[in-house]
Amino acid sequence: MELTIPKNYRPMHDVRTTEKAIKQIKRFFEADLSNRLNLERVSAPLFVTSGTGINDNLNGVEMPVSFSIRDLTDICNKAEIVQSLAKWKRMMLAKYGFYIGEGLYTDMNALRPDEPVLDNLHSIYVDQWDWERVISPDQRNIAFLEFIVMKIYGSIRSTELMMEQNFKVAPALPNDIFFIHTEELEEMWPNLSRKERENRIVKDKEAVFIIGIGNNLKDGKPHDGRAPDYDDWTTLGENGKPGLNGDIVVWNPVLDMAFELSSMGIRVNRESLLRQLEITGTLERKNLLFHSMLLKDHLPLSIGGGIGQSRLCMLMLRKAHVGEVQVSIWPERMVSECNSSNIPLL
Repeated sequence: MELTIPKNYRPMHDVRTTEKAIKQIKRFFEADLSNRLNLERVSAPLFVTSGTGINDNLNGVEMPVSFSIRDLTDICNKAEIVQSLAKWKRMMLAKYGFYIGEGLYTDMNALRPDEPVLDNLHSIYVDQWDWERVISPDQRNIAFLEFIVMKIYGSIRSTELMMEQNFKVAPALPNDIFFIHTEELEEMWPNLSRKERENRIVKDKEAVFIIGIGNNLKDGKPHDGRAPDYDDWTTLGENGKPGLNGDIVVWNPVLDMAFELSSMGIRVNRESLLRQLEITGTLERKNLLFHSMLLKDHLPLSIGGGIGQSRLCMLMLRKAHVGEVQVSIWPERMVSECNSSNIPLL
């Protein structure tokens, strides 16, 4: 357990006003995002069949919640709660017949019980807008990635302006988002940790898209972990640096730290999937349902990601703890410290 208590913290809104604001934030943002990216809302699963490769295995060590289904005898009768919908969305683009320039979004609710640390930002319950859009082969480049990032950031900024008008929350985000590669961060601050590098650049620029997460840096380790089978983190961009993915990170004025809102990227094609499976020593996944469909060119090229719903609400409402905008389970000591520090957990 780790907990940050902002000095002299007082919530801007009581619990009932907070709940009303959460509703408005979610409705406004998803409508604005779907309009900017040409996305249609679809229904999403809470669980998927085990052993298909559809569920997101995150960094490869997190174990999903699983259970048996009594009446399923003709197929694998074991299912698991989703950890994200990174691969499921791409399958739905094919199943529902989306074309280039079209896409989908959905409300994703996940459980991640292996979350290593519960703190102000991390909960075992994850809620996000998962989105995916069909792209053409010539859109698999950094320029197009940045184009989509700017559209998403535009929706974030518009939501903040709505909050100023409806809930008297003064805007804090800059007009534009800054782009930088993880290799550039390493060159700038080779002696700092990954998190320290993020804090330095985001405190300076206030809104940053950090490109190239998953591939090893010069010190032999990645900036952060990425599964090998959804984001493309090995294809070289126009700058000659690997990675067609990244994170949207903004400065959180309440917690005084870098604050990740979204993980996203251009997805693997056949070549980069095989390359990344080999790099991570997971070539056995080739025979799983999702992977075999991709290798047989049965799935469209796509770009996609997830945008944290509770994270966005937390930022927009200037909350100190994610438990102020979502209901979860927390260590008793954390609940006690929050109660004594004017942090009302839902």
